[in-house]
Amino acid sequence: MTPPRPIRRAGILRRLACMFYEALLLVAVLAVLLFLPHWILGAFGHRLAAPVIVQAHAFIILLVYFLWFWSNGGQTLAMKTWRIRLLTRDGGPVTPGQALLRFLFAWPSIGLAGTGILWAFFDRERLFLHDRLAGTQLVMS
Repeated sequence: MTPPRPIRRAGILRRLACMFYEALLLVAVLAVLLFLPHWILGAFGHRLAAPVIVQAHAFIILLVYFLWFWSNGGQTLAMKTWRIRLLTRDGGPVTPGQALLRFLFAWPSIGLAGTGILWAFFDRERLFLHDRLAGTQLVMS
């Protein structure tokens, strides 16, 4: 029996590159699942959705996207490309609850001038703030 391979965390620059690639992929996902339905509604129904409805729709699309991928295999499309996997701090698969926490904590972590990203430069384990709070880690797959 071979011993298990040690877990190697993904580097900060690799995670940032993956985030950038993820953003590009999400533009396409949102174009199809957000823009297209609202464009059709406007063109054929002659109605525009209220901004709060569009924002809630976008939030739900992103929530479902990330929760599905993180809870089922621990990798989004960009994470597969960059060979990064989301695991719990003890190396197990992420639960839907942890995925939800990570998603919710990521908004202020990234939105407040990237404070949660900068946190990784000072964290002893180099975790982003939302990973620290959710009990998750990004590792090389």
